[in-house]
Amino acid sequence: MKRAIPLLGLLACLYAGAQSPAQDVPSAAVAAAARAQAATASGAQLFTLKNGMQLIVQPDRRAPTAMHMVWLRVGSMDEVDGRSGVAHVLEHMMFKGTKKLAPGEFSRRVAALGGQENAFTSRDYTGYYQQIPANRLADVMRLESDRFAHNQWPDAEFTKELAVVKEERRMRTEDQPRAALIEQLYAATFIASPYRRPVVGWMSDLDSLTANDARQFYRQWYAPGNAAVVVAGDVDPQQVLALAQKTYGAIPARALPARKPRTEPEQKGLRRIDFKAPAEQAYVALAFHVPGVERIEDMQDGDRDGLALMVLSAVLSGYDGARLERALTQGAERVADSADSHASVFGRGPALFMLTGVPAAGKTAAQVEAALRAQLERVAREGVSEAELSRVKTQWAASTIYARDSLYSQASDLGSNWVQGLPLDADERLLRLLRAVTPEQVQAVAARYFGDDQLTVATLLPQPLAAGAKRAAPKPADGTRMH
Repeated sequence: MKRAIPLLGLLACLYAGAQSPAQDVPSAAVAAAARAQAATASGAQLFTLKNGMQLIVQPDRRAPTAMHMVWLRVGSMDEVDGRSGVAHVLEHMMFKGTKKLAPGEFSRRVAALGGQENAFTSRDYTGYYQQIPANRLADVMRLESDRFAHNQWPDAEFTKELAVVKEERRMRTEDQPRAALIEQLYAATFIASPYRRPVVGWMSDLDSLTANDARQFYRQWYAPGNAAVVVAGDVDPQQVLALAQKTYGAIPARALPARKPRTEPEQKGLRRIDFKAPAEQAYVALAFHVPGVERIEDMQDGDRDGLALMVLSAVLSGYDGARLERALTQGAERVADSADSHASVFGRGPALFMLTGVPAAGKTAAQVEAALRAQLERVAREGVSEAELSRVKTQWAASTIYARDSLYSQASDLGSNWVQGLPLDADERLLRLLRAVTPEQVQAVAARYFGDDQLTVATLLPQPLAAGAKRAAPKPADGTRMH
């Protein structure tokens, strides 16, 4: 999950009288000799270092701060059976030391620079970030490049951190009925795709995971050619390039493992799972296999279907008072306390369109399921109005503009687009393409992709709550991380 981070109120004070990052770079001639491979109207530039690592720089001079990120094109989908969760565990271990730094020292040094930092793991990628005063960018790049190239830690640190990850799993999945149901839904929806495994890992796999499993994963995937550095903020691209050449560019290139295609076979019949767990309310989730968006230039019909599915989801639940809210949660005949939709059409793996709902008092999950599907059928039968599309598109345009106020959002969008192989200006292109989606296209995808054959339904069957069964929040020992 992406994590929002607060702006640093002290940055303006810290910036006063600071030296320029350019004072800690190789000769200006080295930086000037490299030319950007691509650039956007917003000023973002893409470079490739000699070892294959890529660098994306987005200048934003509005505040004396910088966001520094490292994105790796590796996540839980790159794991193998029996070692699920290792990508996430390794993310934790990256904070546990290098040849130069003791466990926990990385975070202490970032804090001493006036910065904040964290990391994240998903099915598709792993990322690390620091928000710091712009004049301390060189310090952070030295720290992060050292961690990228020389991560190491004793087995005792692994044992301690693995216990933290297991507690994360208990708190966020096993003790959360809806999260546990979604985990089961993914496992039932996918057969060949590694998306069937949870990012945090199955508990039995965590129980048998070893320190050497994490070290092997690190050696396989943490190679320069599998990573991109993203810097957004009060920076000069050529100065950042020179810093990157001096730090990240010194890491030797390494070959990556071959990635085998793991194509999900076509589903040919409705699947249902019932999930029993202590809970106060039932819950139902519907997952439909749909086409994803693989590129946003020279798009074919299937790609445009992915865009239309995004618009359909927004029409259903993309704003207060959208179709699902009006039809299912309001009025005397309401069947749900809440209802939502989501089109997961971007990613390295297969796409899904999901509908979820919580039954209202006196209503059943089956009634909610029927009501959710009825809204899809209504769109397929009657279409959508230009007014609905206009509202959705206006909101997308506004959110794209507002996102530019956040350095985290700017850098995160650039990094996640890079992971998927999208162009540097993907957000601008995507907005133009979404604005071109017509009511006829939305109606067509509603009619085409929501039959039984591509559907998996998961229903939470509430069980009695045990008295006093709520788990207390853990208190990790010094140096451990819960995120």
